[in-house]
Amino acid sequence: MRAGELLGRTAYDLHGRRLGRVVDVVVRGTVPDGRLRLTDVIVAGRWYARLIGADRHLSGPWLIRLVARLLSGSSHQVPADTVRLVPPVPGFPFGEPDPPGKPQRPEAPDGSG
Repeated sequence: MRAGELLGRTAYDLHGRRLGRVVDVVVRGTVPDGRLRLTDVIVAGRWYARLIGADRHLSGPWLIRLVARLLSGSSHQVPADTVRLVPPVPGFPFGEPDPPGKPQRPEAPDGSG
């Protein structure tokens, strides 16, 4: 699964309440084989505010700070297993399990890796 498949999807909690749109993902390398695992998604009510950095350290002229504050919606980090995406993404939140006997990483065509 790629992050681009998740970004922009509408996220709902397990009770069907709309949380907003997925604007970022959080991954951690907690799997023993070293692969990254999706743990959380960042959901924002107003995706455009996140794009301009309105939720970060506000500095600059007062007018820019005011506009950024007005545009900024609250963004939340939500555990991936408590979110339902619309339209659904196959394998979300933890990906498709590897079939038995499948190598963990694809080998290079020349056999070097």
